[in-house]
Amino acid sequence: MSSSSLKLPDGWQELQSAARAAREQAWAPYSRFPVGAAILTDCGEIFVGCNVENSSSGLTICAERTAVGAAVSQGYRRFSAIWISLSGTPLPCGACRQVLAEFNPELLLILDQVDRTDNSPPEIVPLSALLPRPFRLQREDHSP
Repeated sequence: MSSSSLKLPDGWQELQSAARAAREQAWAPYSRFPVGAAILTDCGEIFVGCNVENSSSGLTICAERTAVGAAVSQGYRRFSAIWISLSGTPLPCGACRQVLAEFNPELLLILDQVDRTDNSPPEIVPLSALLPRPFRLQREDHSP
């Protein structure tokens, strides 16, 4: 599936607004690289996250994983898209890719460069294009 054939989900403006608003709440005093994410459930609910840095870098939490945690804590497990907003190249790190693949290996990633100067649409790619062979353990519960 080419990224040019992928379409923004219905209600994408709300997803964009939510991710950009979450970005404003980021705690990024070390990198000065605030990131916001908004994940869309299969039933249309939106959950947001922002990056939360820590002086011990390994304890930093990415926006994508914060959004997933917020959704899972409310009982949601099926996701169709995630909007990632930041200044620069909006690609999720390897840990975030693996966490997202746990729930949907074909999740649509909408990569929003907030500082782009043209009116081009954000890049849309399936997670599988960035993580073609995620680590998977067999589980008794086959959901999601």
